[in-house]
Amino acid sequence: MFKCDKCGLCCKQVGKFPFMKDYNRGDGTCRFLTDENTCSIYERRPPICNTELLYERIYSRVMTREEFDRMNTSACEKLKSYAKTTQR
Repeated sequence: MFKCDKCGLCCKQVGKFPFMKDYNRGDGTCRFLTDENTCSIYERRPPICNTELLYERIYSRVMTREEFDRMNTSACEKLKSYAKTTQR
């Protein structure tokens, strides 16, 4: 299972994705992200934000759970690496 460490970086990127425009609070960050980097609508979050639901509805048809978790972990690590290089 993909383990989210609640860094909030993915939630701070919604402005880069046109399909997430309804979630953008105007600065590229999800309007439901709290100051503690948690989701204020966690139980009702959209499927794109719910890795369990996303896997079951879409990705389970094309990859194993292990592949999906590796894909998410890799994307998360790349986002963190990118964030480090742009903060310098």
